[in-house]
Amino acid sequence: MSEVREFKIWRGNSSGGAMVAYQTQVDEGMVVLDAIHKIQAESAGDMAVRWNCKAGKCGSCSMEINGMPKLACMTRMNDYQPNEVINCRPMKSFPVIKDLVTDVSWNYQQNKKITPLKPKARDKDGNYRMMQEDVDRIQEFRKCIECYLCQNTCHVIRDHQQESRFVGPRFMIRLASLEMHPLDTADRIPAIKNEYGSGLCNITKCCTAVCPEHIQITDNAIIPLKERVVDRYYDPIMWIKRKLFSAKKN
Repeated sequence: MSEVREFKIWRGNSSGGAMVAYQTQVDEGMVVLDAIHKIQAESAGDMAVRWNCKAGKCGSCSMEINGMPKLACMTRMNDYQPNEVINCRPMKSFPVIKDLVTDVSWNYQQNKKITPLKPKARDKDGNYRMMQEDVDRIQEFRKCIECYLCQNTCHVIRDHQQESRFVGPRFMIRLASLEMHPLDTADRIPAIKNEYGSGLCNITKCCTAVCPEHIQITDNAIIPLKERVVDRYYDPIMWIKRKLFSAKKN
């Protein structure tokens, strides 16, 4: 069953813009990205929207739909009431390039800061050995498609991106995957505290709520990293041990 639906899409660039109203015929089974492409074909050929796979795996079509950070290709039209206007805006946390396309290069700069995997030496037979439970623990983090919806909804990044040290939920996931890797030997705990800003996250779980891959970002990545920082720097027993060992060395 098809019906005419009303859309309001943000049109503009880095200098400014406004919401523009469109109407288009929507057929059963369509997603928001389908409707945007139809509007492009019918009445807005110069409208910019980023997309690629249309299967929820490339993370390209991230935007805000009726106030919620979502993938346009995974947002079904029948999720909304027949008379509900569909408002599409670019992600608020990043600079607008044009229309629904934002500049997410800030995220790539955060990624460059992180110390990569430093595996331990191989066993004498030339192999690595890992417990399956250790492998399973970090497998969840590999599902990330870098849509940056978690980065977009993070209030620390949204309000204080330029001044804040916080690398954001996506890269706390990456840090967790490295810190929990059974073969890794690098010590990132000081950097997680001082350079990556783990203490700035107040674990509201808004990043977890918008993740299209349903990664438990807060519970399985951010909180465990916070706990490691606390164990290292704020545990009174560890503090006494450090003082004692420091005294012995001197």
